[in-house]
Amino acid sequence: MGTTQRPKVTQPEPSTALAYLDPRYWDERFSQEEQYEWFKDYSNFRHLIQAHVTSHSSVLELGCGNSQMCEELYKDGVANITCIDLSSVAVAKMENRLISRGFKDIKVLQADMLELPFGDECFDVVIEKGTMDVLFVDSGDPWNPKPETISKVMATLKGVHRVLKSDGIFISITFGQPHFRRPIFNAPDFNWSVEWTTFGETFHYFVYVLKKGRRSSYEDTTVKRFETPPINLLHEELESEDYVFRISVDEIS
Repeated sequence: MGTTQRPKVTQPEPSTALAYLDPRYWDERFSQEEQYEWFKDYSNFRHLIQAHVTSHSSVLELGCGNSQMCEELYKDGVANITCIDLSSVAVAKMENRLISRGFKDIKVLQADMLELPFGDECFDVVIEKGTMDVLFVDSGDPWNPKPETISKVMATLKGVHRVLKSDGIFISITFGQPHFRRPIFNAPDFNWSVEWTTFGETFHYFVYVLKKGRRSSYEDTTVKRFETPPINLLHEELESEDYVFRISVDEIS
């Protein structure tokens, strides 16, 4: 008896990794693609998110695209959710999808994460899943990223820090390893503590939890790890996924 093959997820692939920085690529992709999950779906890291949200939490999702994460959060009892994306196509399709599925309370806005259009201290939790990673596709040397890359990343983080409440939490799900993210997260502009963990065994995704108002002199130079049960990811699940696998060093150097 033969084994059943998992159907591969297909999506428009850019001619170069740098195309991920072009808004036109995302508009075209979202016009063709109904749903796709970067860095796996919510079920893989639900246990990590649930530790930091309640039914009363106000949550902002950066770069929602066509992910189902906001729907899953809503099903888990988080009713106050705002999603943003730079693509007007993604926003329109997300609004239509949510209304058709009965998720009328989730707000979806077209907005740039580099210039968040919200007041100070208005969210309990901000979540991003792979959205900031796009900013690094042309960063050059990962140990010494280009100044323009750092400028964009810092603009994003300063906006997140500003819109978080005094005890708010930023959750970042990423490929970025601690030795690359630590200097950025621990910049003197921020007063948050930094913890991280991973999910997956064959391949690891990193989950950072930044707690505003918790920074101490110890955390100025250290990112602390917290332990969670591992979740298996099959190698074949990674074959079609994510711009990082398609970045050529020659292309960005």
